[in-house]
Amino acid sequence: MNDIEVVGAKEHNLKDISVIFNRYKFIVVTGLSGSGKSSLVMDTVYAEGQRRYVESLSPYARQFLGLMEKPNVEHITGLSPAIAIDQKSTSKNPRSTVGTMTEIYDHIRLLYTHLGQPYCPKCSLPITQTSISQIIDKIRISALNSSIADKAMILAPIIRGVKGEHKEVFKKLRKEGYLRVRVNGDIHSLEEKITCDRYKVHHIEVVVDRLKTPFTDEERLADSVETAIKLSQGLVIIHTSTKESLYSENFSCLACGFSFKEISPRLFSFNSPYGACSDCGGLGSRSSSKNQYWLMRRYKKTQSESVKEKIEQEMSSMVCKTCEGKRLNSAALSIKVKDLNIFDITTLSIHEAYSFIKKITLSEQEKKIGDKILQEILGRLSFLINVGLEYLTLDRSASTLSGGEAQRIRLATQIGSGLVNVLYVLDEPSIGLHQRDNERLLETLENLKNKGNTLIIIEHDEDTMTKADQIIDIGPLAGIHGGEVTFSGTYKEILSSKTSLTGQYLSGKKNIPLPDKRRVGNGNFLSVEGAKHNNLKNISVSIPLGCFVSITGVSGSGKSTLVHEIIHKGLMQKIHKSEIKVGNFDKISGYENIDKVILINQSPIGRTPRSNVSTYIGLFSHIRHFFASLPESSARGYQLGRFSFNIKGGRCETCQGAGQLKMEMHFMPDIYVTCEQCKGNRFNPETLQVKYKGHSIADVLALSVEEGLSFFKNIPNIYKPLKTLSDVGLGYISLGQSATTLSGGEAQRIKLSKELTKRSTGKTLYLLDEPTTGLHFDDIKTLLKVLNLLVDKGNTVLVIEHNLDVIKVSDHIVDLGPEGGSEGGHIVARGSPENISKVKKSHTGLYLKRYFKSS
Repeated sequence: MNDIEVVGAKEHNLKDISVIFNRYKFIVVTGLSGSGKSSLVMDTVYAEGQRRYVESLSPYARQFLGLMEKPNVEHITGLSPAIAIDQKSTSKNPRSTVGTMTEIYDHIRLLYTHLGQPYCPKCSLPITQTSISQIIDKIRISALNSSIADKAMILAPIIRGVKGEHKEVFKKLRKEGYLRVRVNGDIHSLEEKITCDRYKVHHIEVVVDRLKTPFTDEERLADSVETAIKLSQGLVIIHTSTKESLYSENFSCLACGFSFKEISPRLFSFNSPYGACSDCGGLGSRSSSKNQYWLMRRYKKTQSESVKEKIEQEMSSMVCKTCEGKRLNSAALSIKVKDLNIFDITTLSIHEAYSFIKKITLSEQEKKIGDKILQEILGRLSFLINVGLEYLTLDRSASTLSGGEAQRIRLATQIGSGLVNVLYVLDEPSIGLHQRDNERLLETLENLKNKGNTLIIIEHDEDTMTKADQIIDIGPLAGIHGGEVTFSGTYKEILSSKTSLTGQYLSGKKNIPLPDKRRVGNGNFLSVEGAKHNNLKNISVSIPLGCFVSITGVSGSGKSTLVHEIIHKGLMQKIHKSEIKVGNFDKISGYENIDKVILINQSPIGRTPRSNVSTYIGLFSHIRHFFASLPESSARGYQLGRFSFNIKGGRCETCQGAGQLKMEMHFMPDIYVTCEQCKGNRFNPETLQVKYKGHSIADVLALSVEEGLSFFKNIPNIYKPLKTLSDVGLGYISLGQSATTLSGGEAQRIKLSKELTKRSTGKTLYLLDEPTTGLHFDDIKTLLKVLNLLVDKGNTVLVIEHNLDVIKVSDHIVDLGPEGGSEGGHIVARGSPENISKVKKSHTGLYLKRYFKSS
């Protein structure tokens, strides 16, 4: 079959390029941020593959085809069915977990259904299933041992603890010929009017037969028991004057009368009324799910970070008292496999769960059902381990996963699907991975390719490039200066390329130099003692202030817990008097030497197309004031509100200033299409008639940051924020670029630029979570200049990082580990990069050795 050939791609900044992707190969597309990598891979190749897929669907599905525009490309040949595994599809549903995302939980539910041992939730005694013949034998033995000649009743429980009047039930029983019922312990004739309070819980049993004891007519006994069991779906009660015994064809405790209605997969689902805790509805938090619903709704709508923090604090403290956060009811939690209930298994890490499942032994009879289930669970767990996620727990909420973690979970799921001849498109799968873990990920990607698939990966990681069969470098620079293919070939060939900026860094012709000297700080320290939240093992850490400090370690070693849950939240309490819930630690000191703590993470700067770069950093307010002050605006009587797309007056009312309309696709994720009325300009024609240097306010929003610098060079309050965006390597993005189109790394740098526009006090602590995400070697070089500038002003920069180019230039490193999950949470090494490189048990030190000569 022919290779994938793209001819005449012009999407976004692509300059009519043509490129060939080698089929059944491992292909890396690299280049500077904003050079056009995503435009080529995601917006051209994958978008066309998706469009062709929809074209092959039924007429019902094809009615939406007109909404899926053809990418701006002449033609693409040899295109396979395409699957994109990106970082933006993380579920925000509070019910979604790692277990449900990977379908491992579905298979564990099957395991507990078929191989679980039920225990009575009341008395904890084991329960076994009983056949009708066994029940009859037990009743017969009980009756023969009875010396009391007394009338006995055979009862069929049909209502157990259900509110209502149950008039229809009584009417039906009369029609079927039954004479008596027992309601809440009292016998009533069905011929009389039986009144039940509709607001109270009732227990109703049908009197199937009355017999003398000891029983002599065994045939009649057997018929009556079978009738009762059929009527009550598996239950029968034998009542005499001295005792009452409940027997169950299903699973029932004969000691206290508890009976499982059924043991099926839905009993173990927290989305099902059969399995979910009745008080919290399977959410695991709060006794009233109604208030939880409104909190979640408010959380999704608000753009205020402070409001979000308060809601998170309120929700996190609402653990359901009934199920203690386990989500399931007592019946579901009373079924065990090797002494663990289904909740216990989900609290294990992926690695621990694999070991637990591996040790389960089955009898010959059990193997017929259980073998396939166990193998399916083990296979999916091993895929997660192979992509470096063995530290996650199965009950980990999907909303707490990073973009890289969510992407690797979907990758593991795809590996398990066993598809061949598919085009897989991945966006930086190495994000969040230590070099040690990255090696296993690369092996997984190789296996996916070897099954007969084509992999196109947007990536900046050097180790990934060394494994690639083909490297395509897009550039030479970003934005309008990019969009060209500067190289296409093998790793060996790119090392000698004169046109590829990536090749120059890979060959060592260009590099990120080591600092001339390491800072020792200002003599003050931020100290944390006794940190033992999550997997942290009661550690104590001292961070030198006035330095560039990196927190390193393998995935799951405890880096995020230390920085986010302990340091950030602890300082928010101490310095900013926040009521945010803090992780578990003994003491934090030295914070009096810090006057402000700023967390710059990769969360979106907005969740709708209405949010954009200019509005987030406050730049759009200055632009609006500028346009409102123009002579043309004064002549027309236009005020400031005229240039807002959030209020009526100057905006396009068709899209209400969004520039796009959301279309519900039903069978696919919702998509946004350009507003036909304003053509995406957001404003009405009258507003767009006001211009400066021939540009309307919509034209200004369409400018790149780099173009904006030249356009507004004589207007300081607009020029300054544009300059900071350029300084952090975002000169290529447009001023009105939608927040929904930004990567996590871009969002983080926009937040950084916003902070850089503020006046520095020299006593600020900046916390960054993998700021190199999505950055090329040259972009990292630019970013490091900005971060070092902050430190040179007396501030402290603390980063969670895996990138060795950042780690090697740090003044101080705290390396956590030695492994992830339960085997992490220790301080493996601390000190300068040179010192870390000499610590044999440090995985980070092992990879740092390449930068330092051995002593």
